[in-house]
Amino acid sequence: MKDTYKSITAPSPEVLFKDRNSKFFGYAFPIKTEEEANQHLEELRAKHHKARHWCYAWQLGKEEFQYRANDDGEPSNSAGMPIYGQIQSFEVTNILIVVVRYFGGVKLGVGGLINAYKTAAQMALEASDIIKRTIDEVFVVKFDYPEMNKVMQVIKQNNLNVIDQKLEIDCKIFISVRKKDAESIFSKFDNTYKVEISKLEI
Repeated sequence: MKDTYKSITAPSPEVLFKDRNSKFFGYAFPIKTEEEANQHLEELRAKHHKARHWCYAWQLGKEEFQYRANDDGEPSNSAGMPIYGQIQSFEVTNILIVVVRYFGGVKLGVGGLINAYKTAAQMALEASDIIKRTIDEVFVVKFDYPEMNKVMQVIKQNNLNVIDQKLEIDCKIFISVRKKDAESIFSKFDNTYKVEISKLEI
């Protein structure tokens, strides 16, 4: 079971690719929503208000993906899809790549555009810090104080990541578990006397 994905940790530095006087500025941003992508696009349109095109592609998701590719006035499939091709090639997700073009007076043709947008996107990704993350599931473990030692023992033995806890009249501990281990961890708590475990949909 594949339970990892790759993403970037921070926006890439600005990169620049030139071809026959046209300039292509490339940027990569980590995103979690389409709204975040739109916000970055607005900021780049403001920053490069004299540019001709702001072409982009984004992909969201860890297991099931949604994506969008936009040519922004360039010939069909000459900009957005070459950018998206680099997202697929580098196998990254939760990412937006924007390539801003300043027209240099010489038409590049569809082949030239595809190469320019692909290269600028590739340069932005190469300049980014790409990391591998695990796909995790979050569980809430409920119990009364007398069961605290039993619960903590399972957590320590399995080196589980506690992300939150609410110790009030009864106790709740929220744990994050790597997907491939989720079933076995669930059954360990499920088979512990007076301890309840349930999966949180996030």
